[in-house]
Amino acid sequence: MHKSKARGFAPMKEWAGVNWQKLEKRLFKLQKRIYRASQRGDVRAVRRLQKTLMKSWSAKMIAVRRVTQDNKGKKTAGVDGVKSLTPEQRLKLAESLRVYRKACATRRVWIPKPGKDEKRPLGIPTMYDRALQALAKQALEPEWEAKFEPNSYGFRPGRSCHDAIEAIFSSINKKPKWVLDADIAKCFDKINHSALLNKLNTYPSMRRLIRSWLKSGVIDRDKFSDTSVSEAGVRPRTTGTPQGGVISPLLANIALHGMEKRIAQFAESLTGSKRDNKQALSLIRYADDFVILHKDQTVVQRCKEIICEWLADMGLELKPSKTKITHTFDGFDFLGFTIKQYKVGKYQAKQGFKTIITPSKKSVKVHYERLAEVIESHKGAPQKALISQLNPMIRGWANYHSTACSSETFSDLGNLLWNKLQRWGYRRHPNKSKIWVNKKYWGSYQGSNWTFQDGTMRLLKHVETPITRHVKVKDTASPFDGNLIYWSSRMGKHPEMPAQKAKLLKCQKGKCAHCGLIFRDGDILEVHHIQPCSKGGSHKLENLELLHMHCHDVVHGHNTKTLTREELEDLDANPW
Repeated sequence: MHKSKARGFAPMKEWAGVNWQKLEKRLFKLQKRIYRASQRGDVRAVRRLQKTLMKSWSAKMIAVRRVTQDNKGKKTAGVDGVKSLTPEQRLKLAESLRVYRKACATRRVWIPKPGKDEKRPLGIPTMYDRALQALAKQALEPEWEAKFEPNSYGFRPGRSCHDAIEAIFSSINKKPKWVLDADIAKCFDKINHSALLNKLNTYPSMRRLIRSWLKSGVIDRDKFSDTSVSEAGVRPRTTGTPQGGVISPLLANIALHGMEKRIAQFAESLTGSKRDNKQALSLIRYADDFVILHKDQTVVQRCKEIICEWLADMGLELKPSKTKITHTFDGFDFLGFTIKQYKVGKYQAKQGFKTIITPSKKSVKVHYERLAEVIESHKGAPQKALISQLNPMIRGWANYHSTACSSETFSDLGNLLWNKLQRWGYRRHPNKSKIWVNKKYWGSYQGSNWTFQDGTMRLLKHVETPITRHVKVKDTASPFDGNLIYWSSRMGKHPEMPAQKAKLLKCQKGKCAHCGLIFRDGDILEVHHIQPCSKGGSHKLENLELLHMHCHDVVHGHNTKTLTREELEDLDANPW
């Protein structure tokens, strides 16, 4: 055997040499056909196309790439102990994916809940099961995206927390309403398997495969368990879908599908116009958190009873400590925002009130505590190291809340952070004067003399993030509908998309500079330096381009030529 082949270079070339553009196009065309068949109610066509996709080499290769290359959590091992795969192992994994294989047990990992002392259990599948789940998700998701309700926003491609917040704003900005702010207790852990599989209503081999994932045991601290403990005692596992699985969020959405329809049926039974009643009563859901809005408190109370009955059929119930009925004038928290209405004079607003959305106090407190922990843990670290840790946290949190009335909150956080950093500097130099310390750690930037900086690196400020209103996604729009221009433009306008990436996305017309394909929701985008910094390249936009994460790996691994901006413009408007 040739030395280079023995060292694994040939499989590396074989993996990198795959025509990924062609595979992506094949997969997307299949998914688009499944979506359209599901839209028109052609069940036989949906099942036929899903079976074709599950056997497709293109779909298998992309599923493997997503869990071994694109997934940021790919370094977490399941019970098989596998954290990463070589190119040769990736090819073998793609060839070995079969629908009839029984699932392995998941590895239980406990992670802390943000801002809480309790922990959340995750079930980490093996690498094989992850790839097979990604493959099954590729087949099932288009079918259900055509069925899902318009006001369902969690764990769905092309939809986010900001869309749910805008939906709430649209529902209450014309009239004050009563609110049922509800949370489902241990949703992932309590979903009834039989009810879920019946609702899924898929073909037999897919049903058996999903059932095996639901029934698979758990290994927690080297102890295996394939049972659940309840008030009735120890019994075979009949409820729950493991958090941490690739397909679990989709299964949870399928389990909760139908809530909006049930509330719409109740609205039609109310006295008055059916159309007006349906518009006046809204249910907006993000994963297992949802709100119900209506001007009449008794209607909201009845909706709570109806939803409790509906959830019971899926083995679920509301969490009393997180479920309450309140009024928009009193305000409520949802997804890290506080939504509240304030009475004003008739000259300030025609309706006599204003709807104001701000970052919630809890979200602000948790964010500041995280910043403070980083500062405390960097007492002896260089200033650059501290800034490099704080900047991503500030940028991410500020971008998330940039769609609300956050200017005052950003300013307050800046003042708190300024005090904390000053004390950090004074502690490091107890024998120096405060003036000396301030000169060492603080400098001038764009008219401000109090910028925490060290040479070329400076600390970002919350107030630098512009406040921009988010545009809600169209009611039933889906990335599988084929309107990729709409979806790529939305990516560039998303509040959590960094400004640099948004500019590059607009400049490249939503296309990857390496493969020429339009970026899709869920793709991991990375910035590439055309002329490397080690060879004198700058960080200016002229020297940057946006690539898929896997394309970036190929470019750095093989120095493959990427497309120029002119070549990108020459591509068809829709390369799919």
